[in-house]
Amino acid sequence: MIRDNYLDVKKIVQDKKFLKLFRVVESHGGVLRFVGGAVRDALAGLKGFDIDLATDLSPDELVEACTENGIKTVPIGIKFGTVGVIINDQVLEVTSLRKDIKTDGRHAEVVFTTDWEADASRRDLTINAVYADEKGNVFDYYNGIEDLEKGIVRFIGLPAQRIKEDYLRIMRFFRFYSIFGKTEIDKKALKACIENRDGLKNLSLERIRDELFKILLTKNVSKTIRIMFDNEILSYLLPDSKNLDKLDFLINMVAEEGLRPNPVRRLFMLYLPDKMLAENLASRLRLTKKQKEEFINWATIHPQLSEFMNEESLLVLIYKYGKDFCQNKLLLLQAAQMNKIPHLSETLKFINDAIVPIFPVKGKDIINAGVQNHHNIGIILDELQEIWIKDNFSATRDELLQIAAELVKSKSA
Repeated sequence: MIRDNYLDVKKIVQDKKFLKLFRVVESHGGVLRFVGGAVRDALAGLKGFDIDLATDLSPDELVEACTENGIKTVPIGIKFGTVGVIINDQVLEVTSLRKDIKTDGRHAEVVFTTDWEADASRRDLTINAVYADEKGNVFDYYNGIEDLEKGIVRFIGLPAQRIKEDYLRIMRFFRFYSIFGKTEIDKKALKACIENRDGLKNLSLERIRDELFKILLTKNVSKTIRIMFDNEILSYLLPDSKNLDKLDFLINMVAEEGLRPNPVRRLFMLYLPDKMLAENLASRLRLTKKQKEEFINWATIHPQLSEFMNEESLLVLIYKYGKDFCQNKLLLLQAAQMNKIPHLSETLKFINDAIVPIFPVKGKDIINAGVQNHHNIGIILDELQEIWIKDNFSATRDELLQIAAELVKSKSA
């Protein structure tokens, strides 16, 4: 189905130089169209999406057409038909039309085609199989526009067949339902997801984690995660959660404060784990080194909410654990108690703007003070630092060095 002049292309791309590529492809006997998420999100009124394009030229033909017109290309995924086209220092991904000849649940072997409907048929969901040209004409082969308008998220063709082509489509189905779903979840799709959920075990944990984090960032994550838990999607990887109401509290509070959502923070709120569970979850989901450190710190460092409501004690927390920890821990503590503190915005601003004190004494100062046993250097520094902190960071370097000299003498006695 073609809808003439249905989409304002400026919603996808405003730089007219990008549209030069359409003329280049056309001059080489081909057709170029926006595809998938860029079209779907523009139709839904969303912003900030990546631009993907499709063409009926083969990768070699596309590279040839660009080269003849002085446009640089990079081989992003030639094997799968994707060429990076560089315009205005931005890389646009252009994929040749494809059809599957063999799938194994993780990857697909493809051949290139000039059949747009065949290319659309290999995509997962109806709302992701919509194309648009540079004039705003929209090509909708599987009623994706109507589904998008009604908030229906469903697979193209037989759901089980689509899923078996790539089991990650189970996760993608729930992600897009959480973003675009306005009705009860499609029963056929859900049934196919349940029947094929064990196929997720065949995928890398990194792929699962990345999709899970995308789900955690969606607006209806609590509803969607509840459906997933109730139907044992990812039960081999994640335990059930009893904290969905607390997650909703966190999401709303973060939105009210104009802060960026954080999938790791949302994951933590699902479980409020102790150290052992935090380490376990971080390992299972292959969190990055930084994410793992944050996750475990949230589980093992336990300041009281009252400490955040006093500037002196809050500055101590900032000094000891850093601004990021304090901001995240404050949000997590409130959500865990489902109790928002007064003047939260001011407290968050204080954390953000705080000038972190710098401890003015170093190890060489303790050596210069005459310490004999170098094992005592760290011990004396720690004691000295505690004295400095309890004094609200007010002791000067000279005052601290005097105390250090006394500590050195006492350790040497």
